[in-house]
Amino acid sequence: MKDISNLEPGGGSRITPRLVESLYTEAMLLADEARTYFDVGSRADRDLLEPFVRVGFACESLKVTTRLMHIIAWLLTQRAVETGELSAASGRRPERRLGHAGASDPVVVEQLPPAARALISSSIDLYERVRRLDEEQLNDQPVPSPARALMGRLERDLIWNSNR
Repeated sequence: MKDISNLEPGGGSRITPRLVESLYTEAMLLADEARTYFDVGSRADRDLLEPFVRVGFACESLKVTTRLMHIIAWLLTQRAVETGELSAASGRRPERRLGHAGASDPVVVEQLPPAARALISSSIDLYERVRRLDEEQLNDQPVPSPARALMGRLERDLIWNSNR
């Protein structure tokens, strides 16, 4: 498993451009592997499966694709923040956070060919690493100071009272 963050002094974490590029490369390679396997390479494997398992195979291939597309979109957002195309606050907006990906069914996955299980496992691992990074971004936000909020209210009240 790859290290998912660089520690800053004080214990905080920061998503670096190098980390984003590394994860992006990993996601693109995995997406290419998944496309190659699920589109072409798995025909012989699928033909050997029972009809119910074949449906599960198709569902799991969609879940792998969904996970990877969510990861890639999130990483592209991180690139846009790094290059200044998006502000950091805009990059953390709910619609730009890592999208939800459905969980794989372990009972179905267990019945799939080894190559499919490996791709599913790799996509879950990568998704979980990126999910932790996405959540860390929210945790790294400074907590609003109650004292500053009170000072702001007092200043507004003073200005409002002086303009009466």
